[in-house]
Parts: sequence; structure tokens; C-alpha cells
Amino acid sequence: MRSFSESLSIYFERRMARILLLGIISGFPWVLIGSCLSLWLKEDGLSRTTVGWASLIFGVYAFNFLWAPLIDRIRLPLLTKRLGHRRAWIVALQVVILACLVLWSAAQPSADLGGVVAIGLVIAIASATQDIAIDALRIEQIGKTESEAMAAGAATAVVGWWTGFKLGGVIALETAQAFQNAGVEDYWQATFLCLGALVVLCNIGLAFVRETTASERIAAQAEDDERIASGLALPGRFGRVVAWFAGTVANPLTSFFRRNGFAIAAAVLGFVFLFKIGEAFLGRMSIIFYKEIGFSKSEIALYSKGLGWVVTVAFTVLGSFFAIRIGLVRAMFAAGIAMAVTNLLFATLAWTGKSEFLFATAVVVDDLTSAFATVIFVAFISMLVDRTYTATQYALLASIGTAGRTLFAASSGALVDWLEGDWGTFFVITTLMVTPSLVCLWAIRHKLRDMLAGTRVQVFGKKPEDTSEGTA
Repeated sequence: MRSFSESLSIYFERRMARILLLGIISGFPWVLIGSCLSLWLKEDGLSRTTVGWASLIFGVYAFNFLWAPLIDRIRLPLLTKRLGHRRAWIVALQVVILACLVLWSAAQPSADLGGVVAIGLVIAIASATQDIAIDALRIEQIGKTESEAMAAGAATAVVGWWTGFKLGGVIALETAQAFQNAGVEDYWQATFLCLGALVVLCNIGLAFVRETTASERIAAQAEDDERIASGLALPGRFGRVVAWFAGTVANPLTSFFRRNGFAIAAAVLGFVFLFKIGEAFLGRMSIIFYKEIGFSKSEIALYSKGLGWVVTVAFTVLGSFFAIRIGLVRAMFAAGIAMAVTNLLFATLAWTGKSEFLFATAVVVDDLTSAFATVIFVAFISMLVDRTYTATQYALLASIGTAGRTLFAASSGALVDWLEGDWGTFFVITTLMVTPSLVCLWAIRHKLRDMLAGTRVQVFGKKPEDTSEGTA
């Protein structure tokens, strides 16, 4: 195992700066359809239940694996030749997000809620689709056997995501507050035009992200297509077309089960689905809770976004070191328990009333545990993907995790209303939601050790049988 200084030096490689930018691009749209849309609807007079159900647009992140095979195989005319396969998709989808911000700048939720949410849905679809290309491009920056670099890359990607989400949130909320203080009636609409400038800057930065050659991946995919065509025994062009569709859709999914075994793969998918449901319930309603308890947009921006970003950056890096030292499975147990207990701080805040000190404490601890859990989760699923189908397999695993967080969490507003605004009880319930995932993880802990040994990742603090240099 590398020394501490050698492990730390990985974070200062140029490729980590590129991964950081990719994370920022991935995280920023969540500001738009999360913080901005939720607060915009709330301040326009809509109910908590409506805000909660509007968040169903996040559900598209749970299904982006369905079209991930197409993103993995289809090359955009003109753009792919000039920018590369992955970057071409990212740029095209960033243009879609920019156009949606322009449309939002002319919309009114109270007059056309359906239209506003529909535009938000388009942003979510574009964001979820660009994440397929972003995650693939991020993973492909690192060699197949560089397990420590993969952990560092996961940490850097998470730091980038939270930078896009947190600092993007600070900019969005402070801009909206400034327009509101200046007497601008449609202050959110004006804010969306300003946020469009950030999208443009992200695309300029993307020009500095290198994309590795796709020749090896294309050759492997073509080999699979040929094998399928031979097995189908269909003639000529028709056989090749059928083989292409089968290879595009079926191979990435069946490959994951073939490599890991059906029982282990299914158990892993169950854990991934359940792991962060409680955190999602809290996150979906958190900004509404802050507003109702009496905090202003500027205070929310300072504590929840600004201070939270600093903590997230620090503990994401520390979390990656922690995972390397004690093993991913132990780290995931620790992260799950920590996430659950943190929610009790918000329950305390709800029961005691507005307190800037308690608010800051709850936000700091929540961001600490979220950063810790996220970097471990990203490193875990990143090491499991087949490089022949990077985009599709990562999208599959990430989508299943997102499904638990988005589909169930859409009912978070209805749950608060059913509890008649009893925020304390709501946060206690979210604390208990982590239990099923930990039970699932405990049941497959030994199988996970054997599965991850093949990728040379240290699990439960023990080294796999292959102890060659580079073992994490």
C-alpha cells in the first residue's frame, strides 16, 4: 500500500482537475430543479404537497439506464468528430438546459404550473442523460487497475458535484435575494437568466477535458455484436442491425450479472436501491423546513450552501482515505449509521425552534455524513463496471440508487402534511429508513468481499488474495 504522501499526491494530478469540472457540470442542474424550483413554487403560494410531488421529475435519474446504451453507442453527427463521443453528448445537452432556463425566465408557476414543471422535467432529462456521458468520461480518465486513483477520482467527482450544487446554490439564492431586495417582481425569472451564464462557463471549461480514444471500446463492442450475429444466424444487413440492437441493450446488462453472479448482483442492486432513501426524504423537504422555521434565503445560502460546501469538500477527501484504510463495506456501514443519526439533529431543531447555532451544527454534520456516504458509494459502483460498457453499467447502478431516493422521496411533502407539519416526527421517521439497507448489506458482506477482490479493493480492512502493488 502506498504511503500517505503518495496517496495524497494523486489528488493533485491534472486528471483530477478535469474530473472536478465534470462533477461541477453534473451537480449544477440539481440546483435548478431542486433548490430553485422548490423555493420558487413555495414562494409563489403552492403547498408543501405540491412541491413534494413536483419533485417527481427527479425520477428520470432513476431510469436513465434505459437509454444509457444508446448514449454509449450513438455518435452525434459533426459534434462527435470535433469534440469526441462523450464531450459531444455533454455539450449538446448543456445547450438544452440553457434553452430551458430562457423558457423559465418567461414563466409563472401560479398561472402555468404544468408548463413550469414540464420545463423542469426537460432539464432533469437533459441532466440525467448528460450524467451518463459524464460518469463514463470520468471513469475513463483512470486506468482499469488503478484502485487508489479510482477512489481519489470518486472523491474528486463528489467534491465537484457538491461544488456545483452548493456553490451554485449560493449563487442562485443570493442572486434571487438581491433581485427581490431591489424590488424586481419576477426575481426568480431574472435569476434564471443569470444562471445561464454559469452553463456557458461550464462548456468553455469542458474544452480542457481530454477524452481518451474509443478504439478499444468500439472494437470490443463490435466483437460482441459479431458474436451475437453468429449466434442468431440471421442473414446480411438485417442480422447486423439485430445484433447491434441486442449488443447495445442486452450486453451491458447481462455482462454485469455474468461477471458477478446473479445472486450477488441482485443483492448488490437491492442495497444500492435502499441505501440513501432516508437522506433523500430529508433533502427533498429541507429547504422548505428552513424557510418555515424562519430562516431567510441569505441565511440558507450561508449555512446550507456556503458552509456546507466547505465541510463537504473536506470530508469527501477524508472519506476516501477512510474507505481505503478500513475497506468499503465497513465504511458503508459507518456511513449509513451516521446518516441516520444526523437526521435527529434536525428533529431537535424542529422541536426547539429557530437557532442559528443548531442550524449550522445540523447542516455541518449532515454534509459531513452525506459526503462520506457519497464518495464511498461512488467508488464502490465505479469499481464494478465493465469498461466495454462503462456508461451503461454505471448508469444502471447509479439509476437504481437514484430510484430509491427520488421515487419514494416524492411523497415527503405529503408525509409532512399528513403529520400536520410535525417536522420533528418526520425527521425521526427518516432516521429509521436506513435500517433495511444495512440489513441487506450485512447479509451480503462476505460475498461482497469476494466480488470486490477481483477489482483489488480492500474490503472489511482485509486485503484480497492478490496483494500486488496498487492494492487498496
